[in-house]
Amino acid sequence: MRLILRNSKKEFIKSITFNKFELYQKVFLESIAHKKPAEAQLFTTNEIITSCELAKLKLNLKKLNINFTNIYSTSRETVLSGKSLRIESTLLSNKDNYKESFLDPLSQKLNILHKGTLRSGDRISSNGDLFIIGDVNPGAIVSANNNVYVWGKLLGTAYAGENGNRYASIASLWLNPIQLRICEIIAIGPKEEPKHQYPEIAILEENKIIIKPYELNTNPK
Repeated sequence: MRLILRNSKKEFIKSITFNKFELYQKVFLESIAHKKPAEAQLFTTNEIITSCELAKLKLNLKKLNINFTNIYSTSRETVLSGKSLRIESTLLSNKDNYKESFLDPLSQKLNILHKGTLRSGDRISSNGDLFIIGDVNPGAIVSANNNVYVWGKLLGTAYAGENGNRYASIASLWLNPIQLRICEIIAIGPKEEPKHQYPEIAILEENKIIIKPYELNTNPK
């Protein structure tokens, strides 16, 4: 099963894949907390989901300011469950149809480039590298399976190596975050603002996050 989130402008926010319907909630509900209005679409193949399970998901999403808008499934029972809750539900004819028509290309895109400032409550995630041309303000969260590059001020929260990549890094022209996380290691940002005028990069060394000058002509590994 896959849940795809979009903002009010229909722009991709995040794609979450999970298997056990009842076990997913603690895992990803925290990761999709979103202060601004958003919508969710559920894509499934060959899973029968009851109206009770869908109602619970719909309620939990509503608490997070997320509107449960669509269900796409190869299961007739799941589609009927969705329709009973007045969720727009579409029956897919086969798995090929599912792959071709409904896997959002943005959700599969390895690298994402975002231009503009991210403000408190904004979230953006990438399955590869994430490039931000602009500032990441306090309260905004950026994350990537690989590296995060902020060509501006990083004042919010940044996660790199979400897929377990311990060689992932976080770089910024002005690195003064609230929190950094690389793989499973977390570090709180410095209390004082940087006093220098050069970009910095955060990497893992000996199971600790360290920050050092970012030299563009060298490999951060």
